[in-house]
Amino acid sequence: MIRAQDATHIDLPGLIRLQADARALKLPAARPVRSKQAGVQRSPRRGRGMAFAEVRQYQPGDDIRSIDWRVTARRQSPHTKLYEEERERPVLLLCDLSPSLFFASIGAYKQVRSAQLAGILSWLALWSGDQVGGIVFNGRELTVQRPARRKKSVLQLLDTLAKLQKKPEAIKTADLQESSLTANLDTALREARRVAHTGSRIFVLSDFLSISTETSRLLGALARHNSVSALRIADPLELHLPESGRFAVASEEGPVWFDAGNPQFQKAWHEKVERHEYELAECFRTSGIVPATVMTSDEPAVILQSQLGPRGRIG
Repeated sequence: MIRAQDATHIDLPGLIRLQADARALKLPAARPVRSKQAGVQRSPRRGRGMAFAEVRQYQPGDDIRSIDWRVTARRQSPHTKLYEEERERPVLLLCDLSPSLFFASIGAYKQVRSAQLAGILSWLALWSGDQVGGIVFNGRELTVQRPARRKKSVLQLLDTLAKLQKKPEAIKTADLQESSLTANLDTALREARRVAHTGSRIFVLSDFLSISTETSRLLGALARHNSVSALRIADPLELHLPESGRFAVASEEGPVWFDAGNPQFQKAWHEKVERHEYELAECFRTSGIVPATVMTSDEPAVILQSQLGPRGRIG
């Protein structure tokens, strides 16, 4: 359970304590690939999935495609390369902490839920023997940490998650001007293509409010060679406006109050929500990714428990 002081910003000790929430969970395996390899079973991993082990003298029945011709020429007798299944895989967490996530009408701020999800998944990956890395961005800063299998790397990632969150006393209205933010979701997805190795397990944690015409293409390009899961973080107020009541939102000029009972405002709100929901659904459809939604009122560990199915696919 999240502490009251963690509702708007979760610090490093709070992220470290998520080990307790992660203990009962099991990191999902990469989803099966569509193409078949030799045999009738589908490989649970994308890419080659085999690591070089050693070279030994050729034996009858060995696949001639595995012959190491350099060693054969040097030793003047056929030698075969032996491979073993890769036990480690890179897990890359794209964690969005942009200004739009500095918000909640209930539960914890979206940025807290995003950091919590990244924290739990990083512990799960480490305990599964996988390499853990992350791309954390908050609109103005973007930090890349390449996957590594060390507890020190997880702690470094958690420290970045704590530092790049907005703090209530430090938030500025200028930070809310999305048009001026360059370290956004598309930037992080481009960086992920550069960092991720084929066969990586990638989690994209975002509210997806800043999608563009490029987002679908970037997600689809990542998903072609990796297993990609999208966790959308949302607040009830963003999806369903109350029928009545006065509310305040931040703006460049300061707080702006609005009347939820105003019919014209209700109509404009619903039209904007419907348009974004349609664009987001198309983005996920064309990229081939099935998202899961985490509300600000949800406990991340509970949601992950319900989303991690027997085949390890979120969505």
